[in-house]
Amino acid sequence: RLMAELPKFDDEDLKSYGDEEEELALSPPAALMSILATQELLLENILECIPVGEFAIIQPLSDEFCLVLGYLLTWKLILAFFKAASSQLRVLYSQYLRRTKSLNKLLYHLFRLMPENPLFSGPTSEVPNKDTKTFFTEELHLDVK
Repeated sequence: RLMAELPKFDDEDLKSYGDEEEELALSPPAALMSILATQELLLENILECIPVGEFAIIQPLSDEFCLVLGYLLTWKLILAFFKAASSQLRVLYSQYLRRTKSLNKLLYHLFRLMPENPLFSGPTSEVPNKDTKTFFTEELHLDVK
């Protein structure tokens, strides 16, 4: 809920960014970007020996799993922040992400984390058939109990 409120504060300061000739950039919340930078370094250490095109096997509930989950949840917060921002602010934020290469790192990490064939082993909403079920073909129900 908080992430959707934060861009309003940058909107007020947006008027002071208009007159300079160089390409402008504005950082999303500094605390969030600091955490993201730390997580990028840790994730790079975990995935350094895995080339893009191959995928890492991360055991559930391991330290690596918690690190990867934290990294992805941080990106979820950043995307919620972007969604709430005006189009002018999105341009400035995206320039910052371009300069820090954070979006490139996200894609690089995702292509090493995403399994080649994400088989679905949980209950499905459809009648069982002989087709292999994947996370891309089934509706996922996330109920916290």
